[in-house]
Amino acid sequence: MAITKVSEFVESSGQKDLSAEAFELESAHMLEVKLSGRVWAKAGSMVAYRGAVKFVRQGMLEQGLGNLLKKAISGEGNTLMKMEGQGRVYLADSGKKITLLRLDGESIFVNGNDVLAYEDGIDSQITMMRRVAGMLSGGLFNIRLSGRGVVAITSHYQPLTLAVSRNQPVFTDPNATVAWSGGLSPDIVTDISFKTLLGRGSGESIQLKFAGEGWVVVQPYEEVYLQHKQ
Repeated sequence: MAITKVSEFVESSGQKDLSAEAFELESAHMLEVKLSGRVWAKAGSMVAYRGAVKFVRQGMLEQGLGNLLKKAISGEGNTLMKMEGQGRVYLADSGKKITLLRLDGESIFVNGNDVLAYEDGIDSQITMMRRVAGMLSGGLFNIRLSGRGVVAITSHYQPLTLAVSRNQPVFTDPNATVAWSGGLSPDIVTDISFKTLLGRGSGESIQLKFAGEGWVVVQPYEEVYLQHKQ
């Protein structure tokens, strides 16, 4: 086991500015936000900050009555917070890998639990899969992100992106699905025989079918989502 001097540890693990971008990865699992104005982030994801920063939990009607009603119906609890002011904020989510994506007018769908942060110019809208919500513990909701700006999403370990075409649809486990392109609208299919063969509970018996032209991102991990009580 290697032993490191304190000075060497401080130097190697110290914060570094390698980019002028507002979002910068300090590591694969830590995001630095150079805050100058407002940024939306997952509530509870702040691990450190410096400067004059104000954290405000998302207001009930800030992102529209439609989103509020969907939250109430689905019971989903990925509450967002506003980070406002001037300073540096460091975000993380249970050691998950962070990926930064720049939207240039397009839209993407992201599993609600995998949205870490996004710039203020990005528009967000909650979408629901009601059939899945009744089958999986905690249900499944997604956030449609569109516009221009940077989005930070998370995944357990290294994600894999699969191409989707009209001639070759892709089937995924909902608990392992991270994101997909805005032009796709997944269908929900069930496979009782698959469930019986594997002896699993709700997992592989419910699948998302992606057909059309686009892509879908999966992670090598089946995440269990906890239902939040209202």
